[in-house]
Amino acid sequence: MSSNDDQDDLKPSATPGYKPTGTTKTADEYAKLDAEDESLARWKASLGITPGVSTGDTSGPRVTVLTLELDSSTLPPGKTLVFNLKDAAKIADIKKNPITIKEGVEYNVRITFKVNHSIISGVRYIQLVKRAGIKVDKLEQMLGSYGPHPQGEPYTKNFDVEESPSGLVARSGSYQVRSRVVDDDGEVFADWEWSFKLAKEW
Repeated sequence: MSSNDDQDDLKPSATPGYKPTGTTKTADEYAKLDAEDESLARWKASLGITPGVSTGDTSGPRVTVLTLELDSSTLPPGKTLVFNLKDAAKIADIKKNPITIKEGVEYNVRITFKVNHSIISGVRYIQLVKRAGIKVDKLEQMLGSYGPHPQGEPYTKNFDVEESPSGLVARSGSYQVRSRVVDDDGEVFADWEWSFKLAKEW
């Protein structure tokens, strides 16, 4: 899969009315803006933006994507499909050695990420699926806009339920996936490749 060939497919769709922010502010700077506006203060607090919030080291990435999980009620007891994105060796392994997904079952994708500092706006998860080099599916899910969690905890986003393909043709061969987490400004927070195959059982 050529990384350069995928760039157009991996761009997030435009958010109507959004204008690039240019320079970014820390969560504390946002908290102090228009502090006298009670309604705005409540809205900012709902995003975790409160005066004195600890934003950590502002020299690192604004977002760290921790895990991607495929969840299904049909998974055998004790079996999980969780990709730890901090484990580079495991990510390299699932790119070469496809994971197995049961055909014709409902599943959903769950992503866990941490906002380290600043405010992130219009963050999306984009997934491009190819088979034999040909695009067969593209998923784009909005994660939303977030500030650093007041207690430094990660956020978890569950996506809509989907159904895996089924049939003999779907089961033949493997699928290559490129996943990306990107915001409205085009800043890429995570970009990785993995693969899967469909089978009659997990």
